[in-house]
Amino acid sequence: MRLSVIGCTGSMSGPDSPASCYLVQAEGPGEDGAPRTWSVVLDLGPGAFGKLMTVIDPGQVDAVLLSHLHADHMSDMISYHVYRRWHPNGALGPVTVFAPAGALERVRGVGGDGPEEDYSGEFYFRNHADRTAVQVGPFRVEPYRVDHPVEAYAIRITAPSETGGDATLTFSGDTDYCAGLVSAAEGADLLLAEAGFVDGGREPRGIHLTGSRAGQAAADARVGRLVLTHIQPWTDPADVAEPAADAFSGPVEVARAGATWRL
Repeated sequence: MRLSVIGCTGSMSGPDSPASCYLVQAEGPGEDGAPRTWSVVLDLGPGAFGKLMTVIDPGQVDAVLLSHLHADHMSDMISYHVYRRWHPNGALGPVTVFAPAGALERVRGVGGDGPEEDYSGEFYFRNHADRTAVQVGPFRVEPYRVDHPVEAYAIRITAPSETGGDATLTFSGDTDYCAGLVSAAEGADLLLAEAGFVDGGREPRGIHLTGSRAGQAAADARVGRLVLTHIQPWTDPADVAEPAADAFSGPVEVARAGATWRL
């Protein structure tokens, strides 16, 4: 399994990165039994779709997994809609989109489209079900409800490891520290955790993690390594990485656009 950071800036696109978007790939048999590379995309925030095009043909994506429906995590679904409908080689057909309830209406609102637009030629929307796994090729995908002002999920993905056996990646989505996040990350090889708030900043609870709370979640879940993401452009990454390292004894890294991890 491979994780590639397409975009990782918190709450908006930034000067060095698009907003939230991650490509996860693994090898597995296709419908004909022949081996192939499977690809899923986690979130499609502002600016992410154009960057995604430099890494993979978006027509080869097997599924989109939206952690929640805030604009900084899904607004480039409209770009993807245009790509799939008006591709010069012809319409590409629907790709499955796993998302919180209301994704169709939310995408329609971002696109400014009328109620007659259902995107059925481009997207097949399926609602996340808390702690209910679905299979996408070699990926076992499990959403866990987490603590955010809107319906939001951490996403646990298990797939074949490049070194044999299985590997597990957990993406926090947007959340504060909560039981759902710890359960989603339990024993994961890598926890990709947002750190949208800085410790000591009088931040409200129930919205985002700080560095220390991300580190505590990693420690409580006994993960292999912690990668911090969703850091705003004005935040020094060290201001979240250092508190995270104080709380978690394992490796702590900061996500950057273009970075990859092999699990």
